[in-house]
Amino acid sequence: MSSPVNTPMTPGIAADRLPHDTLDDNFSDLHAPLAPHEASVAADRCYFCHDAPCITACPTSIDIPLFIRQISTGTPEAAAKTIFDSNILGGMCARVCPTEELCEQACVREAAEGKPVEIGRLQRHATDRLMAMQGHPYTRAPETGKTVAVVGAGPAGLACAHRLAMQGHAVTLYDALPKPGGLNEYGIAAYKSTDDFAAREAAWLMQIGGITLQNGQRLGAELALDTLADTFDAVFLGVGLGGVNALRVAGEDMGGVTDAVGFIKELRQSQDLARLPIGRDVVVIGGGMTAVDAAVQSKLLGAQNVTIAYRRGRESMGASTYEQDLAAAKGVTLLFNAQPVALHGNGAVREIELEYTADDGTGLKGTGETIRLKADQVFKAIGQTLETDAGLTLAGRKIAVTGPGRTSRAGIWAGGDCASGGDDLTVTAVAEGRDAAMDIHAVLMGSN
Repeated sequence: MSSPVNTPMTPGIAADRLPHDTLDDNFSDLHAPLAPHEASVAADRCYFCHDAPCITACPTSIDIPLFIRQISTGTPEAAAKTIFDSNILGGMCARVCPTEELCEQACVREAAEGKPVEIGRLQRHATDRLMAMQGHPYTRAPETGKTVAVVGAGPAGLACAHRLAMQGHAVTLYDALPKPGGLNEYGIAAYKSTDDFAAREAAWLMQIGGITLQNGQRLGAELALDTLADTFDAVFLGVGLGGVNALRVAGEDMGGVTDAVGFIKELRQSQDLARLPIGRDVVVIGGGMTAVDAAVQSKLLGAQNVTIAYRRGRESMGASTYEQDLAAAKGVTLLFNAQPVALHGNGAVREIELEYTADDGTGLKGTGETIRLKADQVFKAIGQTLETDAGLTLAGRKIAVTGPGRTSRAGIWAGGDCASGGDDLTVTAVAEGRDAAMDIHAVLMGSN
């Protein structure tokens, strides 16, 4: 993965654009946690619906009316247990889930008043309370003698490992990176997950016991699927999408042009944001959550002009309307129906040339009309690809799965972003890891 910056070749990129106190404020918690009284007031707005539509809208099927009632009766720890029973990463999901498009959009209060119950913030209130307590709320079943390899310590892998450990299986959790958490640790905006929460959540989750973490182990490099299949009773792959799509335009190899994932990763692991170089004129290519996270954080680091250029219209953006509005509120310009055709500069990018697009009913096409924007830093956020398929059948660019994550090879399951079906959300990955774990358990114990 290329470095986010190449300082000798990119004079427009510089560190120390903003003082530390401004950066601390810019990257503070996007949504402050609810105080107990605020949580009580927010919980009282719930109608506690029978056949609540918010449950159906949640990919992990959390019993939302129940946990909100438990908060309203003064038992947030019980509410957290209700959440964790369905979603062991409920703390992170409370921070990063697009609740405005899932549970809160389905809320009856939203339909009636245009103001839903604050389900996400209430979920965080409960889970934070329980996670702050000593011990772990779950205990392991008796040892089964079965062993499972879980490759990838992102949301799907962590959820799978925890549920398998609960059932009494011995889990070895492999990950290519130095810390567990996957995109929760390395791939989301820093203002969505503050105070090292992703690492703390992973450590809390593994208090269940029965999980051995091995870092620096990448599938296709240090790990071979055949060896894992021969060594363990079952294998779950939650390896995500590590490859980054190319723009395939002239000038892409110039200094200052890199992938947004690498930029966010470096930012998330930075110990001093003031020392992180950022351009004056930043352009982000793409329309998903990664594009928005890269653009907003560029602005928060002190970039003067930040533009998201997306080849389709606003309604087609992968980022939610809320995220689009957040970007605009932070000063990011959203440019629609524009695709890159060339990058210009002398070794380092200085301008990006974009062509306007239109859909004439037969597909998206360039119109021939172009514009140029100043750009000393360009981030590519046009999707990621599977780095290794390990010889499994693919569906498009992902591992083909059926039912609860079964791949084309017996004894191998997959879930999360690397697997076909579903959407690329943390909460969906958790559901897929959890469901695969229960299917693995059933197969190992001979009940399926």
